[in-house]
Amino acid sequence: MKSFRKIFDQHNWDDIKQSIYSKTAYDVEHALRKKTKRTLEDFKALISPAAAPYLEEMAQLSHQLTQKRFGKTIQMYVPMYLSNECHNICTYCGFSSDNEVRRKTLSGMEILDEVEAIKQFGYNHILLVTGEANRTVGVDYFIKTLQLIRPHFSHISMEVQPLKEREYKTLIPYGLNTVLVYQETYHQEDYKKHHPKGRKSKFYYRLETPDRLGRAGIHKIGLGVLIGLEDWRTDCFYTALHLDYLERTYWKTKYTISFPRLRPFSGGLDPKVEMNDRELVQLICAYRIFNEEVELSLSTRETERFRNNVIRLGITSISAGSKTNPGGYAVEPQSLEQFEISDERSPQEIADMIRQQGYEVVWKDWDLAYDQEHNLELLSK
Repeated sequence: MKSFRKIFDQHNWDDIKQSIYSKTAYDVEHALRKKTKRTLEDFKALISPAAAPYLEEMAQLSHQLTQKRFGKTIQMYVPMYLSNECHNICTYCGFSSDNEVRRKTLSGMEILDEVEAIKQFGYNHILLVTGEANRTVGVDYFIKTLQLIRPHFSHISMEVQPLKEREYKTLIPYGLNTVLVYQETYHQEDYKKHHPKGRKSKFYYRLETPDRLGRAGIHKIGLGVLIGLEDWRTDCFYTALHLDYLERTYWKTKYTISFPRLRPFSGGLDPKVEMNDRELVQLICAYRIFNEEVELSLSTRETERFRNNVIRLGITSISAGSKTNPGGYAVEPQSLEQFEISDERSPQEIADMIRQQGYEVVWKDWDLAYDQEHNLELLSK
C-alpha cells in the first residue's frame, strides 16, 4: 500500500534546511525564468532567503498564474465550530485537554440555530470544526450533523480528528466534500513536544491521514503547517513534498493549502520562529509559482491590512466573520475560542473589499453540484 511515510523517511530535516538556506540568487532566477513545470528544488529556491529581493517579480508572476487558472474569483467560506471537547494536549491550542475550561458540544437544535445565523451572511460553503474527542464527536455525530446541514450548503468541509479510511468512505454519501488535516509540523521531535498526550501524539498516524483520504475518494484534501512551531521554510518544503506526492498518487483529488500563523489563545504560546508579512507573501507566491493548480486559502487569523493586500497575489479562498468557538454565531457567543481572530470585519465588508479590487465573490462551489447525484447513489446502496 502506498504511503507518504516512505518518502518522508528518505528525507532529513537538517539536510533539507541547509539546502534551502544555501540557495543563491542564480537558483531563484532559474526558478522564475523556467518555462517547464517547476521542481521541488525550484520551490526551495523560491522560499529561501535568497528570494527576498525578488518578491516583486514573484508577486507579479503569482498574480498572472492565478488569473490564468482561477480567473478573478475568490471563494468565500466560513468555519462552524461544533465542539471544543478534546482528548489531546496541544501546547498551542485553547481546546487542549489540560486547559480547564467549560466544554461545549452543539446539539442538533443548536446546530440548526448556527446554520440559520450563518445563512443570513450568504454562505454556501461551510467548514465544520471540532476538537478531537472520538467518544463525543465521532462518526455517528458527524453523520447526524451532515444530515442536518447538507440541505443548506453546496460545499461541506471538515477539520476534525483523523479518521480511518472506511470512516471517510462512510461520510462521503452524506455530503462530505473536503477534509483539512494539518500536520502542524513535520519536525518529529518538536511534534512530540507540542503533542505529549492523546491520539494526536501519534506522528505517523497523522502523517498518513491524507493517504487514507485519497484512497477513500475524498473530493478535496487540505494541507498545511502551523507556522511558528518550527522553521517555516523547512516545514513548508515538507508540505510541498507531501502535496507533490499526493497529486501524483491520487490524481483525481483536488488540493488546497492554508497558511495559519500561530495566534494567541487562552494559555498562550510564543512562536519559536517568527514569520513577518513579507515572508508570508513570499511563501504564498512560491506555492503558486510551484503549483498552478493548488488552491490557496487565507483565514481571519491575518490582519485586515494584510488580507486586503494579498487578494491579488495567489489566494483563491478566504474566510470572513469567523467565530472560533462552539455556538459563536448564535447559540453561545462567549464560549471558549480556539484562538483569537485578527480580521473582525463582517462577510459583507470582506465581499465589498474583494469587489472593489475587481474580483468576483463566489459563495457557491458549482464544481461539486456534479457530485450530488453520485453521493445520493452511494447512500442508497
